[in-house]
Amino acid sequence: MADEPDPSALPHAVVTRKKRLRISIIWIIPLLAALVAIGIAIQRVRSEGPTITIVMKEAEGIEAGKTFIRYKDVRIGLVSAVELSEDYAKVLVKAKIAKHAGGLMVADAKFWVVAPEISLSGVSGLGTLLSGNYIGFQAGKSTDSQTLFFALDEPPIITDQPGRQFVLKTPTLGSLAIGTPVYYRRLKVGQVAGYALAPDGQSVEVTVFVNAPYDKYVTIETRFWNVSGVNVTLNAEGISVRTESVAALLAGGVAFDVPEFLTRGQPAAANTTFTLYRYRGLAMKEPDTIERRYVLHFNESVRGLSVGAPVTLFGLQVGEVTDVNLLYDRKTVAFRPRVIVTFFPERLISELPTGQRTRAGKTMAEMAPEERIRILHQIVEQQGLRAQLRTGSLLTGELYVAFEYFPDAPKAKIDWTQDPLELPVVPGSLASMEAKLGSILNKIDKMPLDAIGRDVRTALTTLDQTLRDANTLVNRVDTQWIPEGTKTLEDLRRAIAEANRVVKNADTTLFSKDSPAPQDLRDALQEITRAARSVRVLVDYLERHPDTLLRGKPTEKP
Repeated sequence: MADEPDPSALPHAVVTRKKRLRISIIWIIPLLAALVAIGIAIQRVRSEGPTITIVMKEAEGIEAGKTFIRYKDVRIGLVSAVELSEDYAKVLVKAKIAKHAGGLMVADAKFWVVAPEISLSGVSGLGTLLSGNYIGFQAGKSTDSQTLFFALDEPPIITDQPGRQFVLKTPTLGSLAIGTPVYYRRLKVGQVAGYALAPDGQSVEVTVFVNAPYDKYVTIETRFWNVSGVNVTLNAEGISVRTESVAALLAGGVAFDVPEFLTRGQPAAANTTFTLYRYRGLAMKEPDTIERRYVLHFNESVRGLSVGAPVTLFGLQVGEVTDVNLLYDRKTVAFRPRVIVTFFPERLISELPTGQRTRAGKTMAEMAPEERIRILHQIVEQQGLRAQLRTGSLLTGELYVAFEYFPDAPKAKIDWTQDPLELPVVPGSLASMEAKLGSILNKIDKMPLDAIGRDVRTALTTLDQTLRDANTLVNRVDTQWIPEGTKTLEDLRRAIAEANRVVKNADTTLFSKDSPAPQDLRDALQEITRAARSVRVLVDYLERHPDTLLRGKPTEKP
């Protein structure tokens, strides 16, 4: 049996306790601070929105850490940095956008700088006087996210308002500007949203926005016109002053409506193009579908006659002047004024009574050109229809063309095959007056005024001498004849008084009640008494007017 090992010689296991790593309590605070910082950083990263870059031409009033981005007066971002672009031509504005507004940063979003502005159209941005400029924002409709944007030079007018925009074409912009009001029946219903030169460079395209529910009144038949300021027109009809309202007088504006002769159709689609007329009268004017052109050759000055001047028939406007120029006649080697007028038969028909208006319109529509020329030939040849230049306004000196009957006018030679047809004319009233005045002045020039003056001077000298001789004669009568005449009249007065006394005595003694034939004698004596009284009146008158013996009694005025 083998020897068994000695248990005491075997190795014994020893249990050794592991030493614990002891951390000082002082490290707890930094660890907690680090954990809080990490949590804040994670929360900030999770709460922050995207960082965007806005490209601007200039950064006036924009400061990093102070300038906010606002949307509907809510802060959605803050400018974090302002720096120049690599080519130094632009300004790059970097901004941090709030996480709740991060979804608004899409491709068609718009940014612009809001600053205080005062204009005739109104006052905007007054809040920035205290808080400083800020960046305005308008949300887009795209679904594509974007972080690079280009700021607008001008703030957009339309910001999430219901309505539609339309395009107006006009030769010139005039006083229109962004924000200029749009009126419908003198109510402000919209504004000018923008303008740009047309691609062909021949006109200006003005974009207007009409707010809902007024946009439904813009139909395909609507007419737009300019009501900016005061529109003063001087023409043959006088002075015309037009304005829409006091606001339009100061800031201008655009108005629209549908003419009365048109029916209101369906609302026009958005971005429909319309013509912008200069004033309401031109916009609401009914177009003439039928027109006839005629030529007039005048032998007098046409200064004051302009394109658009009225053409009247017996005082009613039936057309207008469309061209004024000169014609060179090779046969006479002379220039003559040439005027083209357009005649609108529909205007003449509209002046007829209702019954005749319908028949005349139907007849004119069915009338052949040969029949129309035959009727015109009869009116010109038999009734003497002629054109004449007349003054429409003494203030402006504007002329117009008047058609009337002149039966005594000389016969005119007309080529009825011409197109356009030439109609005869007569001198204007002003030209006739000038011709008459010229004729009178020529006659006066031919008169021997010097000889007539000498004869008049001789006659006046002779008349003066005659008056002097007459004055001498009157003085002689006053000094020589009047005293003797007065003495004679006194003797005659005494004789008459004595005769009256004798007559009274004779009447008492001879013609008493008992005397025969008293009545006949009494009557005779009374006649003598009346005669004596008349002589006394004559003597008194001659005493007061001794010159009556020479000049006679003056004629009594009625």
